[in-house]
Amino acid sequence: MAAGNTRSRRRIEQVEAMRRGLPAAGPGLTVAETLTTALRQAIADLRGLGGFVHWRDPGSGRLRLVAASGLAPQIADAWADLHQDADVAPARALRSAAFVWVAGDSMGIGASGTAAVPLPGTGGRVGALSVLTAGPGAPDPAQRSLLGAVAAWTAGHLEQRPHTPSGPASAPDGSPRLDLPGEEVPCVVEIRHWEYDAVTGSLTLTQPVVDMSGESPRASGENADLGWYLSGIVDLPAFTADVRTALDNGRAYDTEYRVRHSDGTSGWVRARGHIVPGENGTPARMVGTLWSPAHPQAAYDPLVAALRDMGDGFLAVSDDWRITFVNKEAERLLGPGRTLLGSRLWDIPAGRAPGLEAQCRRASAERKPIGFVLRRPGDRRVHHVRLVPLPGGGLTIYFADVTEEQPGGPERTARMSELTAALSEAVTSSDVVKAVAAHVLPPFGADGLVVNALEGGWLHVVGAVGYTEEFLRQIDGISVTSHMAIAETFRTRTPGFIESPAEYVRRFPKFGNFVAASAKKAWVFLPLIASGYTIGCCVVSFSQQRSFSEEERTLLIALSGLIAQALERARLYDVEHTRAQELQRGLLPRTLPSLPAARAAARYMPAGRGEEVGGDWYDLIPLSGDRVAIVIGDVMGHGIAEAAIMGQLRTAVRALTDLELGPDELLSHLSELVSALGDDQFATCAYAVFDPVTRTCSLSLAGHLPPAIVHPDGTVHCPDLTGDPPLGAAGPPFERHELHLPEESLLVFCTDGLVESATRDIDQGLAQLRQTLGRAVAQTSYFASDTRHGDTRRLDDLCDVIVSALLPDRGQTNDDAVLLVAHTWGTPADDVASCSLPDDPRAAGQAREYVRSQLDVWGLDDLAMTTELLVSELVGNVIRHASGPIRLRLLRSRSLICEVYDGSLTSPRIRRAGYTDEGGRGLHLVAALSQRWGTRHLDEGKCIWTEQDLPPAH
Repeated sequence: MAAGNTRSRRRIEQVEAMRRGLPAAGPGLTVAETLTTALRQAIADLRGLGGFVHWRDPGSGRLRLVAASGLAPQIADAWADLHQDADVAPARALRSAAFVWVAGDSMGIGASGTAAVPLPGTGGRVGALSVLTAGPGAPDPAQRSLLGAVAAWTAGHLEQRPHTPSGPASAPDGSPRLDLPGEEVPCVVEIRHWEYDAVTGSLTLTQPVVDMSGESPRASGENADLGWYLSGIVDLPAFTADVRTALDNGRAYDTEYRVRHSDGTSGWVRARGHIVPGENGTPARMVGTLWSPAHPQAAYDPLVAALRDMGDGFLAVSDDWRITFVNKEAERLLGPGRTLLGSRLWDIPAGRAPGLEAQCRRASAERKPIGFVLRRPGDRRVHHVRLVPLPGGGLTIYFADVTEEQPGGPERTARMSELTAALSEAVTSSDVVKAVAAHVLPPFGADGLVVNALEGGWLHVVGAVGYTEEFLRQIDGISVTSHMAIAETFRTRTPGFIESPAEYVRRFPKFGNFVAASAKKAWVFLPLIASGYTIGCCVVSFSQQRSFSEEERTLLIALSGLIAQALERARLYDVEHTRAQELQRGLLPRTLPSLPAARAAARYMPAGRGEEVGGDWYDLIPLSGDRVAIVIGDVMGHGIAEAAIMGQLRTAVRALTDLELGPDELLSHLSELVSALGDDQFATCAYAVFDPVTRTCSLSLAGHLPPAIVHPDGTVHCPDLTGDPPLGAAGPPFERHELHLPEESLLVFCTDGLVESATRDIDQGLAQLRQTLGRAVAQTSYFASDTRHGDTRRLDDLCDVIVSALLPDRGQTNDDAVLLVAHTWGTPADDVASCSLPDDPRAAGQAREYVRSQLDVWGLDDLAMTTELLVSELVGNVIRHASGPIRLRLLRSRSLICEVYDGSLTSPRIRRAGYTDEGGRGLHLVAALSQRWGTRHLDEGKCIWTEQDLPPAH
């Protein structure tokens, strides 16, 4: 009740403010200015689509149309001459001397009804003021009072005119005299009808309704020469010639001409005509109508003041969408007039409000007024906008704040504001679909949503709500041309509204099965247009048949603009995100190998903010003799460039490991590579080699964190190792550290992104890592035998536990991170056999005998002959080309490994032997008999090794 009283008081205040704001009665305003001001005020107060004024002729009992606003000439022409007994709003208001509202869209422009009040005069009622209303239902009492006040003001001004009769007007000489000065504001006012005779070539006029020249009509016969009545037409010869040309060409006539007024100023008049055929069917006459100013011009000061001081916003745009006039309220909402005038409507921020451009172009194309509700992003206020096309081109735009008057307005506005906020925070296409489902479907009572993306003429479902998976599979990936409803939406770039299944089938007969499968009863097809391109379609559906009001249609159109912008942004993110993920997957190991001495699991966590690619990497590389190389590194920074450098470093490490270099030598070569990339490029790296026979781990650190070692009893040990500067920051040598590991252990490597953040220093992070490892190992055994046989699920679980503990909110991280957990174990003593050999030719025979004996113990007699040949060749090479001491070692693993050690640093090389050469074929034999073979250098010599596959039984 309090809110209702507040609104009533506000309405009363508006009436009083309007009365004070209108110019005082007196001879200062011309009749044209008086009627124009009255119509503008009345239409704005009732938020109507248009209005008109009729003058009463008591002698004939007819109402003559003397002024109209917001109506195209062909529409106003139907109301030009009414009988006072007609059952229409103006006549009923005149007869009843009271406010009248007649429901219905009598002119076909989307009006809800016609409101009319009589124009009071001292001698009786002299006419009627009418407004075509747009809102639901009849105007409220306050609006009626406003309309009555405007009518009283209008009648008072007209009776002050010296040429306006104080009583009811008589026609034609008693018609109100309309002075039309130059630079008139737009107002459609009928002047008179004209006729061109093809036989005589003369132009004549019927009796005038209003004299456009500013002179009182002279007494005359029924017809008179056009040149006498319209001597003010500057382009009269051209006017006559154009009419003759149009008649000869058999086409309608519609153009504009300049008019010279009695005060020396100029204006414009619009002439429209059509052909009337003669008895033989040939064009005989052209008849038409003259209308007053068709171009928006600047009015005299009193009229400009009335427009500028209106409580509602008002602006005018030309046919090329440039702003030509703004009032004070428009300036308050849009910005200073000096910056707006001359600007294109779409170039100012407010002009880019979702749905506004589409509605403006629609009003301009259909040439009829349009009213709708506008919600601007970031603004909780709701404005009712009315677009009125001008006969000569351009639009007038009215907007009023109706936030408090909307049914459920505050709630719906809040929901739309929530949608805007949700869409602004949506990162992926899935986020956009969730935001639309949460904030668009409930306000409209919808229960179905499909967001389609257009890709090369095909529709792909981005996300959906309220449909079965089977139905979505049917419509996903179909061509645009096969879905006629969406195809029509794309073709017209306008939304489609279907209110029932019957209407759907009537419009698209081939889609009966589609309608039945969807289980929906009403649909809205919203084109998603962003940056001038159609990027998809949003389909909102309902389980019940329903109609859509103009307000709902306007709101959905506006929402489609918001959704399109958010979807375009999200799709770009999705593409970049997918590319980043593909790049990262291509640069990092897809899987880690299962090796005889180690199993590993790893996690790569991209940065939660910014680019989702970085320079962190890891690898697990098999070496000769069942040894394992473990590498982890971090190129400083994160992004595409850092990822590219990381790919180069990982490839370089892979190549250098084939040379069987020690950790310190490998990092020296790697540092040179980083230095060659540029002075500002740096990377940290830890490279470790685990030997399962000796259970030693040799590693070197280039600015990187040492690993944490977890013992089988749950003890977590972090060795205190001195690290060298990062790669690219210092040259060799790098220090090599030797760690002796237990029979089984976990080596936990990580980059600084896992343990260091803005809220936690690196020491705190390492302490938390140790605590997490201790608790996890105490609760679950990670040294079970299944891990040795390739099952890494326990290690994967441990990685998840560590990541969850150290990075609980990965979306807020600023750096990428890597975690690598390797389970290592030593080679059993029973699987290793070695012996020393003399440095003389007897060594080959002793080596063959030792091989036969050991393979017999291991049950590998099938490999004895091949292994004897390999050992003979390797030992023979040492005797001939190297030096002692000589040692032979056999390893039984997944393969049979033979290693021959000597004290020489010379590496054997395969060479092509000639037909007459006595040597040079031994290494060819080795390569042919073994699966793999190679050489690795040691501190005091080298090792030549071979590998052979074990028989299937082993």
